[in-house]
Amino acid sequence: MDLSIVILNYKMKGLVKQCIKGIVAAQPQLDYEIVVVDNNSGDGVLEMVQALFIQTTSADTQSSLPIPKGLKIPSIRTIQAPSNGGFAVGNNLGMQQSHGKYVVVMNPDIAIVPDALEQMYNFMEQHHDVGIISPRLINPDGSVQYSCRRFPNLLTPLYRRTLFGNLVSAKKSIDHYLMRDFDHQHTVDVDWLFGACLVIRKSMLDQAGMFDERFFMYFEDLDLCRRFWEKGFRITYVTDVELVHYHQRLSAQRSGVLGIFTKGGRVHIVSGIKYFAKYRGITLPVQH
Repeated sequence: MDLSIVILNYKMKGLVKQCIKGIVAAQPQLDYEIVVVDNNSGDGVLEMVQALFIQTTSADTQSSLPIPKGLKIPSIRTIQAPSNGGFAVGNNLGMQQSHGKYVVVMNPDIAIVPDALEQMYNFMEQHHDVGIISPRLINPDGSVQYSCRRFPNLLTPLYRRTLFGNLVSAKKSIDHYLMRDFDHQHTVDVDWLFGACLVIRKSMLDQAGMFDERFFMYFEDLDLCRRFWEKGFRITYVTDVELVHYHQRLSAQRSGVLGIFTKGGRVHIVSGIKYFAKYRGITLPVQH
């Protein structure tokens, strides 16, 4: 099998429906499967997937599907997590049961377009030393999302979560971290990639390990990319593929120091502490 697309849900039933609809409508010319994991959200998403995309696929009932009649529907499996263990735990459940040569970790708020999956698959097939890639992600208004980034330093979370971020030196540091000095028009190796849409080589994942489940949310994508670099596996930002990401950054619902009073902000800070504690005294890996 070429690809396993893992979609993790937590109270995003409508987006999961649209995401699967978009994938199927794109009709990827690949041997692929979709694995939907529900993090015990209680929104009935798996029942919806079963009813719309799995049970009603015969010729006489396909008219009830939320996609044009006659389109090929891939193998779709569902996994119910017993509790909400977070991004890492949920995606690991899906990856553990995947069969593809490559695993695509895809947020439900990603909109797939025709030929996108094929292009990313072909890039991996042509670059055997690359472990993880991500497409160029854009906002619904067409602006670029800063989804490829440099490794942070200890001050990065402080600058991004407090009023210290208004300092001139802090702004320069944040711009460097977010790669705002990069035009985002060229395919290039980067330190790490935002976890909204990652294509991961399964053979290298088996060597580097899956997402670290100590991170409930945030920093698990950074941690995974760092471990891939430590193994000598390249991380590449691929701009030939462009996808819309309807992203709402929960950790930034309130700006500045007030962010620590939101649940997302607190989770972000806790994950940051765990990340820097994990790599304390360890030299950053060098891109090869």
